[in-house]
Amino acid sequence: MIDETTTVIDPKPLPDFVETKYIKETTSRALSYLKAGFPVHLRGASGTGKTTLAMHIASRINRPVVLVHGDEQFTTSDLVGGEYGYRMRRVVDRFISRVLKTEEDMVKRWVDNRLTVACKSGFTLIYDEFTRSRPEANNILLSILQEKMMDLPAGRGGEEQYLIVHPEFRAIFTSNPEEYAGVHRSQDALRDRMVTMDLEYFDYETEVAITRAKSMLSKQHAQTIVNIVRGLRESGKCEFPPTIRGSIMIAKTLKVQGLTPSTSNGLFMQICQDILASETSRVGAKTNQQRIKEIVKELVERHSQLESPFKAAGRLP
Repeated sequence: MIDETTTVIDPKPLPDFVETKYIKETTSRALSYLKAGFPVHLRGASGTGKTTLAMHIASRINRPVVLVHGDEQFTTSDLVGGEYGYRMRRVVDRFISRVLKTEEDMVKRWVDNRLTVACKSGFTLIYDEFTRSRPEANNILLSILQEKMMDLPAGRGGEEQYLIVHPEFRAIFTSNPEEYAGVHRSQDALRDRMVTMDLEYFDYETEVAITRAKSMLSKQHAQTIVNIVRGLRESGKCEFPPTIRGSIMIAKTLKVQGLTPSTSNGLFMQICQDILASETSRVGAKTNQQRIKEIVKELVERHSQLESPFKAAGRLP
């Protein structure tokens, strides 16, 4: 029985999810490892679609999903369960009509957390950014992934010391590279129990398709935006390379404003500079942001289409 405090997700396919050749091939490989009984670890930089891809893979397994987000403050009990609140029991004895006997006791109430629920019920676990949790909090995963057994805490009650993991339990992990701030180095023993798939930035076809799906812009306009973002990424002059998120943010803003990616439209230039300088300069250094804006200006002028005087305002028809 699932504890009422645990939220279980029905992994339905996302309505605007884009499946290009790259996505299909990556999904197929991940599913083959999961079917063979191995956990999958999607590792990549921010913006490479790890979490979205994990949810997509889980939808193909067609089992309920339990989602956990890594956290520096996590302990093992945050994954397995713990004692939360109290349960009170009161017994009233009226066997003798003129004598009232009452008996009360109070015990701590044990609640299974998401990892235990997934192991017990055979759900798919998505542990997002698992390396943001401290390594000692994740030690419980070692026996689960290898021996398919979970050590049960003494406070849980019952005579069983171990939980046999449900045969349909599957696990998908995501993480950023270890050089990212707030990321811990995971145990070698834990990594050895996973199949790690390193995700790169999407290919051009996928980035254009995603930008179109998220903004409903034309293919031509989506290509212009992606060309600008990829050009900045490939320049190698960014503190942090821009991701597909930059393309989506620019495209959605244009759609809301009713604008086209045109050199005749000064607002388009400003939007690209604001969004891409923000995404690639985390420290807020003015010098770095100015350099990015100059590069973006060159890219906009190179890739944006020139419009006739009748469309100089840059408005979508």
